[in-house]
Amino acid sequence: MGAGLAVGGVLAGCSTKAVPYDANQAGTLPGGAPSTGGGMPTAQGQAVSTTSTAKGTVLGPAKEIPVGGGVVFAADKVVVTHPKGGKIRAFSAICTHVGCTVNQVANGTIDCPCHGSQFKITDGSVVAGPAPSPLPRRKVKVVKGKVVLL
Repeated sequence: MGAGLAVGGVLAGCSTKAVPYDANQAGTLPGGAPSTGGGMPTAQGQAVSTTSTAKGTVLGPAKEIPVGGGVVFAADKVVVTHPKGGKIRAFSAICTHVGCTVNQVANGTIDCPCHGSQFKITDGSVVAGPAPSPLPRRKVKVVKGKVVLL
């Protein structure tokens, strides 16, 4: 009975704060640098600059979203995918496991670097856990060749 209480106390002390996947339990990165609380390493395919308009946020040219792949717009917390020609989709870039930012789209999945969750580029559903639920859909449309987050 006492062992159950000890385990419960240990679990209560666990953090669900997102830390980089290569940080140790204290949140320290390799080489001793402290984590900033969820900053992910920059991966290829991540976009950084966007433009806001009264009708939404222009993420970038639609032609730069590869067919069968996608682009993570980390600053806007959105990932835009292009499963088939002409079908642009968008999802939250925040993993439903502990809130890490997904960092790449590869081989038909949206990938989270923290604990290995993967999501389908077609509908955001979980392909590999530990994520408990799909990535929420975000609304986007293509206007004059540009992807706009609504």
